[in-house]
Amino acid sequence: MSTHSLPRLRAGLTIAHVTIIICSNYLVQFPLTFANWHSTWAAFCFPFIFVMSDLTVRLYGYPLARRVIIQAMVPALAASYLLNVLFASGQWQGFGTLGQFNSFAGRIALASFSAYLAGQLLDIIVFRRLRRLRQWWAAPAGSAIIGNLADTFIFFSVAFYAGSNPFMTAHWVSIAEVDYWVKLMINIILFLPLYGVILTVINRVSCRIGNATSA
Repeated sequence: MSTHSLPRLRAGLTIAHVTIIICSNYLVQFPLTFANWHSTWAAFCFPFIFVMSDLTVRLYGYPLARRVIIQAMVPALAASYLLNVLFASGQWQGFGTLGQFNSFAGRIALASFSAYLAGQLLDIIVFRRLRRLRQWWAAPAGSAIIGNLADTFIFFSVAFYAGSNPFMTAHWVSIAEVDYWVKLMINIILFLPLYGVILTVINRVSCRIGNATSA
């Protein structure tokens, strides 16, 4: 990769990370119940960020993945707070709400910041170690198990333990457990195959470019 394209790649990955974090932090306000299990809609959005991190490590290395994570943290923190204040419970609250600190939105933003940092750094560390194995799926699967575990329970404990939302305060542990298993199922059923497809396509394109260059 040329030095000119690297900044654009880093910017694109950072924007993608921030977008997924913002969407996840907004969707976590909306509980989802099936049977007797409680989760949130964020469980269907956030796992994609692990796919992007793993592909970044495999294709461009650990330093770039770590830099993307660091650059995404503060913008995601600020944007998540603003969105959750302005659209609390899915309803427009008006710009006047920005004049007073919203502790609920603040805790979600802080929880997201802490969980994202710990979960993503663990994800790329585990991925980098497991990618030495011959099985292509071992690294993304193992890193998703560890990264999602850290991310999920750090987020829910910081955001909702002894918080102001009665439902989330009462059920955050069970919601975190279900949320974690839902994320793992989504990763295994949807995102792990997607990772394999994207990696195969990229490898084929790289081979074609290499053959064309050497011809």
